[in-house]
Amino acid sequence: MKQVFLESHNIKNAYFGFGQFNKHLIKGLYHANINDFKMTLHAKDIKPLKQQYGEYFNYKTYKSISRYPLFRIRKKYDVWHCLNQNIKIEPYHDIPYVLTVHDVNFIDEVSSDLNHERNQRFIEKLNRASAITYISEFAKTSTHQYFDVPDVPEYVIYNGNPITENSIPTGYKPKLTTERPFLFSIGEFTERKNFNALVKMLVHLKDLDLILAGNSSTSYFETVLKPSIEALNLSNRVHIAGKISEVDKQYYLQQCTAFVFPSWREGFGIPPIEAMRFGTPVFLSNNTSLPEIGGPLAYYWDRYDPEYMADVLNEGLSDFSKNEEQLSKQLIQRGTSFNWDTAALEYAEVYRSLLF
Repeated sequence: MKQVFLESHNIKNAYFGFGQFNKHLIKGLYHANINDFKMTLHAKDIKPLKQQYGEYFNYKTYKSISRYPLFRIRKKYDVWHCLNQNIKIEPYHDIPYVLTVHDVNFIDEVSSDLNHERNQRFIEKLNRASAITYISEFAKTSTHQYFDVPDVPEYVIYNGNPITENSIPTGYKPKLTTERPFLFSIGEFTERKNFNALVKMLVHLKDLDLILAGNSSTSYFETVLKPSIEALNLSNRVHIAGKISEVDKQYYLQQCTAFVFPSWREGFGIPPIEAMRFGTPVFLSNNTSLPEIGGPLAYYWDRYDPEYMADVLNEGLSDFSKNEEQLSKQLIQRGTSFNWDTAALEYAEVYRSLLF
């Protein structure tokens, strides 16, 4: 039987973007009940995967030494899928190769010099690819903008929504709550997520609090966000939840007045579609992939002047309140239209195009 190798070792980071992608794509491929080829999962800890998926997949234990050319995996698979553009592990043999590109943000965040090691590694992946998949049209466009993309089949396959059902127990409340109406955002506390724009906006929104969730153990939080909160005397209105559970996230997404996401750069943007799943109004940056993902139902900021952002939010909330029931239904429909089982079937067809 034909063999497809999924370079999926980033599944170990289950609460971050690449880990989430690995986790949900693998689950979708399991639901697809594929029987015309066999897939191998690559992970540091294969025991829980075996417990969950049994003999449906084969398994290969990840070893960091396999990043080095001399110690690459020698088995000759029929297709190799590199699940994200940052992976250093490559096949030993020259075999059909699927590359998934999530974004090329490293051009802005690391170096725009194409001779930089980071960019050279990506160029090597592009040149190795037999097929390229992108998680958004923006990811595809920006890749072509900065790099010479080989003439191979290209596909845009949207990520699915990780939230497929409401799992909030009746009467549940997180430990960190506020009795006031609140805005909510989630993501790693980095410059790219632009949380400080939300803090400054809050000065002009006297009746709202702000809850921020995600990894707050960052220099951005300590050197930018925290001093800003203190300088603006907002310590009693900005609530830092840090890393949160799935049920806490769902609670905040459902109960917040609006989900706010002023990110500067996103290859896709999972949190907005998670918020849509609950019929929550969504306010996004009008850049990169976010207009593509949010569509006509989201509200957008064109710039980050605090008073302007507050005006957009107030106007959007007023608009939403005029037809809340219908708009909430439309948001839920859009949020659930992004489906991992559908995405997995599309990836399986990409594999088949190279296998048979």
